[in-house]
Amino acid sequence: MSTSSSLILRIAAALLCLLLPSAAATDHIVGANKGWNPGINYTLWANNQTFYVGDLISFRYQKSQYNVFEVNQTGYDNCTLDSATGNWSSGKDFIPLNEAKRYYFICGNGGCFSGMKVSVLVQAIPPPPAASLVEGPKGSYALATALVGGWNLVAAVLSGLFTEWFGFGMF
Repeated sequence: MSTSSSLILRIAAALLCLLLPSAAATDHIVGANKGWNPGINYTLWANNQTFYVGDLISFRYQKSQYNVFEVNQTGYDNCTLDSATGNWSSGKDFIPLNEAKRYYFICGNGGCFSGMKVSVLVQAIPPPPAASLVEGPKGSYALATALVGGWNLVAAVLSGLFTEWFGFGMF
């Protein structure tokens, strides 16, 4: 690979690293290092998390002892499975949070009565922060121009890499 290709690749990788973290989903491990077990205050844990649409909630537990059921608020409040809309029992369950709403999860093996229940409020993904338009020299909007120019740079770099590597451009 030529020196200029190597430089372009490094620039593209750096730009992608700056862009990706804000778009990545979060995996919220219920109970953190304590897992899904009796006697843990999951309300406190949930209140210290921020859940967004597209995130995952995951439960880690002894699969021979516990499980996870998604229920409605009545099932959550009363530790009943009558309203169950989902159930998991692998011991390492990853559940996508695909809607902005309140989710209710309980253990269906009796653990709910020992505190094995958690309710999480999932929020819509917030819009990206609005860029302030700063009037620059000669009436131009410098920040807006810089932002658009930055995206054009990313597109140009990626297109150049694809052309060099695969013989065709992306855009």
